[in-house]
Amino acid sequence: MRLKTIIIDDEPLAVSILEKYISEIKEIELMANFNNAVEAASFVQHHPLDLIFLDINMPVLDGLSFLKSLDIKPMVIMTTAHENHALESFELQAIDYLVKPIPFPRFLKSVQRVIQLKKPQESLDQSSSESKSIFVKIDKKKLQKIELDKIILIESLKDYIRIKTDLGKYIIHKTLSSFTEELPTDKFIRIHRSFTVAIDRIDSVEGNSIEIQGERFTIGRSYINEVKSKILQDLIN
Repeated sequence: MRLKTIIIDDEPLAVSILEKYISEIKEIELMANFNNAVEAASFVQHHPLDLIFLDINMPVLDGLSFLKSLDIKPMVIMTTAHENHALESFELQAIDYLVKPIPFPRFLKSVQRVIQLKKPQESLDQSSSESKSIFVKIDKKKLQKIELDKIILIESLKDYIRIKTDLGKYIIHKTLSSFTEELPTDKFIRIHRSFTVAIDRIDSVEGNSIEIQGERFTIGRSYINEVKSKILQDLIN
């Protein structure tokens, strides 16, 4: 089943870009677009929707006020030229917060998250039965089993990585990128070119850094929006 969606945005260029992006995703059907939230309100009340792409700064009724007014909320992806409304958006249970100009890979990642959330229960059952451990080669002959929930963080050491766990540290011959790809994306996130961390081990977020077990780690500039988006979303789920 295709997900029914609308665009609410008063910028013609932004609407055009979103329309083009949506046309590339076979799982999504664009029902309509609106250049103000007042006109969209009536449509939302009378048409079942799965997803809204919602701008924040619009005349008469801004996107956040519109979202607060909805009794029944479809999933919402905020699209805005400003970064300073992210926290309020996630408090209102927005799925994601995309800052314009929106690159297609970032758009695609956000939409794929919506598609995953809409998958039937059998997909959830399958994901819950996935492996909860991983084997790593720590020398030429030995494979070490590591429970995923014991991993705290992974640090890049050029062609090697250091895996810090509750039970000790392991150094293996692998790149951080390739190892991160093997980890479940709902449990781990890359925060820097040198670090991937377990999301549930993050103790605090302050500015462009996080704290884990009393140690502070800088979030790389190219990772900061995704990291804060993921952490804030997990807090409200």
